[in-house]
Amino acid sequence: MARAAVSTAAATACLALATPAWASSTIAINPDHRDETAGGFSTRDCGDPRFADRPADHDGWHFVLPGGKASGGFESLTLTFGTGTGEVTVTVPDADDAYPDALYPAGRNEDRLIHAYLFTPAGWTLLDGSAVITGTAGKFNLSHTCGGTAPSQSPSPSPSPTTSESPQPSESPSESASPSASATPSESESPSPSDSPSTPATASPTASSGGSGGGEGGLPLTGVATTSIALGGLALIGGGALLMLRRRRDDITFTS
Repeated sequence: MARAAVSTAAATACLALATPAWASSTIAINPDHRDETAGGFSTRDCGDPRFADRPADHDGWHFVLPGGKASGGFESLTLTFGTGTGEVTVTVPDADDAYPDALYPAGRNEDRLIHAYLFTPAGWTLLDGSAVITGTAGKFNLSHTCGGTAPSQSPSPSPSPTTSESPQPSESPSESASPSASATPSESESPSPSDSPSTPATASPTASSGGSGGGEGGLPLTGVATTSIALGGLALIGGGALLMLRRRRDDITFTS
């Protein structure tokens, strides 16, 4: 019975001494290490063997838990980054996300995982962070970094003819004064009709020759032809008068 009591007391004492080492606690990142970029952090070490597999377009981050055995080791880290267009929260370790990470022990002490590595796209800013540890500590630190090279932004394509403002259409020929709008030959003043050759102002050669004045055409009688006709008329009138006088004379009957 005495031996059993001693064994039980020894086991209880061991458990009491071991309990602080098994307890978990949450601590914050060193405030001086917030709002840092991998390329601008004061301590950079791209020669770290853990960064050997880092893609060239990714930043490398190394976090460390100080404090010795009392601090225990990392169980997990929660880190918040600014990407330039928003915020991203990354958990370490997490094999299901797109950000490679790992926890490493302190030397040969496999029980204390005090090193945490993470790769993120180049240019991100560490805004804040917290960690769950197996012991107790006041904070954890950003140990060193290795800045990557962000992919060069290809120049934005110049505006295509479909997206750019098309030039204002110049006045088409249909909008300009067409030849039909100008004065056409039919609208312009036509020359007054000249005297037709069929009605000359002077007498034609056929009108100047002799002949009777009873012919159609109504041409004027001029010159010798008029005089001859007048004399002939007088002669006929005189002859007629003589014939009448003679007839009347023959008709007279003398009575005794």
